[in-house]
Amino acid sequence: MRKSYIRNILLILSLILILILIFFIFRDQMPFGNNNTSFAIDKREDITRIEFSDGKKDLLLEKKDNGWFVNGEYETRKSSISFILRVLGEIKVKSPASSEKFTSDIIEKEVTPVKVRVYNKSKLLKSFLVYKTPSNSYGNIMKLRARGKPYIVSVPGYEMNIGAAFVLNDLYWRPFTLFNLLPSEIESVRFENFSDTISSFSISAKNHHYVVSDLKSELRGYDSLLVKRYLTYFTWIPFEQWAFDLTEVEKKAIESFSPLYKIAVIDRTGKEVVLTLWKKELTENGDIVTDSDRLWGKTAGNDEFFIMRYFDVDPILKKRSYFFPE
Repeated sequence: MRKSYIRNILLILSLILILILIFFIFRDQMPFGNNNTSFAIDKREDITRIEFSDGKKDLLLEKKDNGWFVNGEYETRKSSISFILRVLGEIKVKSPASSEKFTSDIIEKEVTPVKVRVYNKSKLLKSFLVYKTPSNSYGNIMKLRARGKPYIVSVPGYEMNIGAAFVLNDLYWRPFTLFNLLPSEIESVRFENFSDTISSFSISAKNHHYVVSDLKSELRGYDSLLVKRYLTYFTWIPFEQWAFDLTEVEKKAIESFSPLYKIAVIDRTGKEVVLTLWKKELTENGDIVTDSDRLWGKTAGNDEFFIMRYFDVDPILKKRSYFFPE
């Protein structure tokens, strides 16, 4: 009797172990629960930490008492955080990606996934893999686990590339701001106009007021009120977006042309920002034409290019004659 009881116990334990083994083998496959196709974070959860990793680089977005920071050092751009939080909260499966599509678009092209981990403090809310690809308009294929089924996902009502939200370059997350200085914080401005060199000028602080020069010597007769007004334009000069998709060949091609303008600003602490601007071209009806709305931009010490709108930079693109009204 005792032997029969023990045998039954062992049989039950064996069945439980088999069921557990089957669960772990097939838990990544459908139709084993909705959790295998749920990428979104429960909106009742407060997201306080987001980690990205591709095996070579890591990036951390963390919510602190005074806002969100990237890599624990830089304050983030508010719109970038709003975007990633919306994606994480509303992301849904658009359609399954076949194994053939995953092989041709991801495996054969050796696409490295971005591992995403989302936390509420120390509690892991969700983790998944993002495979960025141009093969679909949503810019990605995602998996919950490496052995899981691949899906094309989207945010309903947002018909754009949400794969762009998972960027490991910290520059993307920081404010798109070039200058953010009050006139009292500016030590000097040097403006070089390469297409009209006689229009170039510099402004520098001297004995509690600013003087204007032609890059060589101080000038006379300028309107000091116009000088002060010009310096107020540096209170906020943004750019539109980073051009991370430019290849090294394309970057060198841009730099091979003479720039249009160079603007160097030194603040009262001695920090200098040197902005160089080049013309930007685009294709219209098969012809290459100069973009009248945007420019290529780059700051000294940074290898990445960005796109600037004339609308944003135009206030500081003045000629020397601006300070000498008739």
